[in-house]
Amino acid sequence: MILISNEQVLSFKNFIQNHDTFLIAGHKEPDGDCISSSMGISYILDYLEKPYLRLNAGPFKRAEIKKYATLFKNEIPFMTQGERDKCGLIIVDCSELSRLGELEGDIKGFDTFIVDHHKTADCEGENKIIDSSAPAAANLVQQLFEAIVGKPNEDQAKMFFFGMATDTGFFRYLTEKDSETFNCASRLTSCGANPRRIYQEMTGGKAWNTRKLLSIMLERAERHCNGKLVVTWETQEDTKKYGQDGRDSDALYSLMLEVEGVEAVLFIRQESDFNCTLGFRSKETCDVSAIAAKFGGGGHKNASGASCEGKIEKLMPLIIKEFSKVL
Repeated sequence: MILISNEQVLSFKNFIQNHDTFLIAGHKEPDGDCISSSMGISYILDYLEKPYLRLNAGPFKRAEIKKYATLFKNEIPFMTQGERDKCGLIIVDCSELSRLGELEGDIKGFDTFIVDHHKTADCEGENKIIDSSAPAAANLVQQLFEAIVGKPNEDQAKMFFFGMATDTGFFRYLTEKDSETFNCASRLTSCGANPRRIYQEMTGGKAWNTRKLLSIMLERAERHCNGKLVVTWETQEDTKKYGQDGRDSDALYSLMLEVEGVEAVLFIRQESDFNCTLGFRSKETCDVSAIAAKFGGGGHKNASGASCEGKIEKLMPLIIKEFSKVL
């Protein structure tokens, strides 16, 4: 992770000073890092006494983030052109308006600042802090907070730790190159963040139906590319029977990647008659973000996603073909 420079901090502060009000927005179907980053930006704006509105299209499916849903709106309030000109949009944990989802109101045209860490981030302009070597957007927002506000209080430290822990698999995905991330974590624990309690909040409280659905995904799993790729899928009938809330795809990826010889996992979910969501995970060398990008998605080298038109039986061989080129 590259530490945020004084110039980047100054650029962010200037953006704040140049606007009267703010919209804080993260990607649709938020995870812990998206929530943490959004909340972190609001802590900075609270300190600077700047009014804001947190936006997210949802849905808040993950059990560990449901309690934060009431803190976000999915509707942009009406503004006159003068009010829009004085309102800044801060996008966290993604860099494209399209990934914000279906927000009610016109999100286009606002002066925008982006804080993101995705490898596939692609945006123009100088108002951005993008570092694909940062394991979580929360790490970047934490640095902004510390540079502008100072030490976080206990609740703020817990929130930053939660975001970092989400995108690092509770530090399982880090390497010897991530010493600065552990420095960030150390500062947060010194401010009151309790790793054990945060882990329990993140991993506990799973619904029974998620275990049943997980068993189906495991039973259905197939190996391809000489056993290096595991593929499984969820049908609309599965969703109807077991529901959409509390899915535990993270557990599925973890179990599959622990299998000897497996280097990557593909999960396909039929969301509607004409649309699927795709989940990609990998170990060391396989860059799944490059494959996800070919299907309209993106993300990190070892964790990416996409949403595209098609049916499972049509998309699966196309995606497997792309994996066969690199595995």
